[in-house]
Amino acid sequence: MSESSQNQFNFKEFTIRQEQCAMKVGTDGVLLGAWIGCENAVNILDIGTGTGLLALMIAQKSSATIDAIDIDSKACHQAKGNFYESKWRDRLHVIHQSVQEFAANSNKKYDLIVSNPPFFINAQKSHQLNRNVARHLDDSFTMDDLIISVVKLLSDSGEFCLIQPIKEGSIFIEVCEKHGLFLNKLVRVRTKEGREDKRLLLSLSKFKRSIVTGLLCIQNSEGKYTDDYIRMTNDYYTHLPEK
Repeated sequence: MSESSQNQFNFKEFTIRQEQCAMKVGTDGVLLGAWIGCENAVNILDIGTGTGLLALMIAQKSSATIDAIDIDSKACHQAKGNFYESKWRDRLHVIHQSVQEFAANSNKKYDLIVSNPPFFINAQKSHQLNRNVARHLDDSFTMDDLIISVVKLLSDSGEFCLIQPIKEGSIFIEVCEKHGLFLNKLVRVRTKEGREDKRLLLSLSKFKRSIVTGLLCIQNSEGKYTDDYIRMTNDYYTHLPEK
């Protein structure tokens, strides 16, 4: 079978089946999963797991126990199936619940929390209700809701990692500071050298530190994948040259 199809995406060490999920495998999720450093993490939380992509990418490069939560029942069913088919099934757990409810009822602390959250301000809405829930900021799930929940669930020395569009990311950083989460790492992502920034990879914690910044270009000026992008994603993608 080819690497990618509408209903399935094959990575080097696991497969994502996605026919029941509104949000399919995309560059944002893969970039975030590949960028996150989690080798020393023990307990990890994936908020809005969808297909389970982030949790599986993290399981591949860590020995952590990973809880994956999602409010969508179909996404939870899909993630459970993807987890079960992986070799890390014993360390992966799906929870069908909103992050607000989970944070209110859980006393567990996580040393790493990850999310590819649904904040696309003023974006045109899809006719698919579940896709809207997965992609858009609305009254039922705000930036404050996510951040307040993360603050409660994150250990004092923990790290919160996510990917955001440029405008939303800048706003998110400001809102985080109001709730006691501070930016530690920021990588600007460009689809091609010479073009404007498209995404922000962010790492935040409860303590202010010197901010480490970087730039990642997916393609060079000739339209070929850059060495940095290949090195970042080569443990996962099957179609990239070795670096």
